[in-house]
Amino acid sequence: MTITMKKTAIILALAAAGVAFGANAASPEPFKVQHLVKMNKLHSTALSNDGTKIVYAVKNIDDNGDAESDLYLQMVDGSGEVKRLTSVKGTEHSVSFSSDDKKVYFLAARDGSSQLFELALDGGEARQISKLPLDVEGYKLSQDSQQIVLNMRVFPECKDLACSADKFASEADRQSTGREYKQLMVRHWDTWGDHARSHLFVAPLNGETITAPVDVTMGLDTETPPKPFSGMEEVTFTPDGKYVVYSAKAPSTSQAWETNYDLWQVPVTGGKAKNLTEANKAWDAQPTFSADGRYMAYLAMTKPGFEADRYRIMLRDTVTGQEKEVAPLWDRSASSLMFASDNRTLYVTAQDLGQVSIFEVNTQFGDVKTVYNEGSNSVVGLTQDKIVFNHKSLVEPGDLYTMSLDGQNISRLTEVNKDKLAKIKFGEFEQFSFKGWNNEEVYGYWIKPSNYQAGKKYPVAYLVHGGPQGSFGNSFSSRWNAQLWAGAGYGVVMVDFHGSTGYGQAFTDSISKDWGGKPLEDLQKGLAAVTQQQKWLDGDRACALGGSYGGYMMNWIQGNWNDGFKCLVNHAGLFDMRSMYYVTEELWFPEYEFGGPYQDNKDLYEKFNPVNYVENWKTPMLVIHGEKDFRVPYGQGLAAFSFMQRKGIPSELLIYPDENHWILNPDNLEQWYANVLGWMDRWTEK
Repeated sequence: MTITMKKTAIILALAAAGVAFGANAASPEPFKVQHLVKMNKLHSTALSNDGTKIVYAVKNIDDNGDAESDLYLQMVDGSGEVKRLTSVKGTEHSVSFSSDDKKVYFLAARDGSSQLFELALDGGEARQISKLPLDVEGYKLSQDSQQIVLNMRVFPECKDLACSADKFASEADRQSTGREYKQLMVRHWDTWGDHARSHLFVAPLNGETITAPVDVTMGLDTETPPKPFSGMEEVTFTPDGKYVVYSAKAPSTSQAWETNYDLWQVPVTGGKAKNLTEANKAWDAQPTFSADGRYMAYLAMTKPGFEADRYRIMLRDTVTGQEKEVAPLWDRSASSLMFASDNRTLYVTAQDLGQVSIFEVNTQFGDVKTVYNEGSNSVVGLTQDKIVFNHKSLVEPGDLYTMSLDGQNISRLTEVNKDKLAKIKFGEFEQFSFKGWNNEEVYGYWIKPSNYQAGKKYPVAYLVHGGPQGSFGNSFSSRWNAQLWAGAGYGVVMVDFHGSTGYGQAFTDSISKDWGGKPLEDLQKGLAAVTQQQKWLDGDRACALGGSYGGYMMNWIQGNWNDGFKCLVNHAGLFDMRSMYYVTEELWFPEYEFGGPYQDNKDLYEKFNPVNYVENWKTPMLVIHGEKDFRVPYGQGLAAFSFMQRKGIPSELLIYPDENHWILNPDNLEQWYANVLGWMDRWTEK
């Protein structure tokens, strides 16, 4: 399918599904951040074991910004009415069906502590079935629902939960404020280490209240599941209920510069865990069993120290012990996997050419078929003949759909933002491509201003993604939402430069040790190409903006492409690679990207160090940073601003003392967009 045909198919499908476009909506207005922060949010979806019904949570946000979240029950075939299951103040999340589908389990903090609840679907109130002195952060049921594994943060030296609860209370009451450490990592993402660790606890589900689960990771100085971004997809029971398998690093003093996550198997009664993937010194993740217990599939990287290697699909025969890579020639990195009922077929999601697509993988022969490849998708569950999935796009915040196993007969299940979307006018978008570095094909997206008029030219918002192994694709973001610039009257351009994900591992690998090389050339050629292809884009009135690596690129552009833009916006950008190496928390990241520790490979760090090119800086720049950002500490942003102020370059600084690498507070997000758009309007004379 050509790019133009793909775009047309997207718009037609969304129009059929009821998404508002232009005249199709009643008095729509351009998309604004005030719309974004009030979008309802679908979360915590579970499919029943018999495949007939789903339970999901919706966080509904009213015009005043007040929110409530509840659980809803719906039939997968669309019959009957949607049934609201809960109405208690607070948020229910992490939903699971019991094996007989008569009950659902969920987490909620109804008395101030996050605990497990059980709700019978034939009526009655939810019953709290865990009464533990610590918060339950996650859980997973055994296949027969007779056992549960819980995730809680404890102190490894403690022998019971009461000990950990007492230590947390003691720390909270301590008069001194100093933190003491003897090894890395002392902080991660946005939190200083408190010496507690995420551990796994197993308990029976027999109708009794859970009060004393067994710590099956007792004494281990490791996070399981890995924090801060992994969850219970990294934990599972074996189908026979005798073991728990989980992903974690082995306890060591080198965790800050290694990515060697292994899969471990431990008896549900506790004891010594067995390392199932000891031979692989890279990242192993997401253990997933076929229902009959014969096979364990999981994801595995092969490059130690690298966090953006291709996740290969591995299959282990639990009877013979034989293991193989499934579809070794498939050049995509799987992000999730799920067995079908035949115990032989896997349904997998992976980034693919600006989408997050769903694939069918034959584990015996390695055949890979594309099932659905429009937008950003995640599989909720499988029935005998359907896939239930969550779909997002550049014009859709996220809803549930079903389709047949071959990708046909798509049917919408939910419309959680129907009324709100009817009032919004999004910009038309299309994927484009051009010849980038080494004359290789590079892809991107453009979005027309939502108030687009033929014959007019519009200033450009040139968005540069972070990662750097990432992508600004066909999805809907709650933070960097490209449609907000279209709503403000900008033509939006996003290029997936060399190093982006979803275009093959060689393309992703090409940025490592070349941060300022191929990507800059792609960005330069991409802007030239898209303004030539789309005459309504005014390349003489362009502003570039990016966060993290995208912020680094703003600093790099300042010194190496200083005549390309009217203004720049640098969010959490790296300014000095030398100091950055010594203050970031995950040392494996710079060590892989720049070929080792700074002291061992200074030349490469300095070759692509923005601070070495400040004599060329002249473009007006807005700098934004969060004080709780431990990935790129705020001194990097402050340094860039200090230099520009001292040199007299037009510059402004926006600092958030309560934000991390991202802007999460809705009020702060409104302030962020007001500053960013105001800055861009000023310099593009809009």
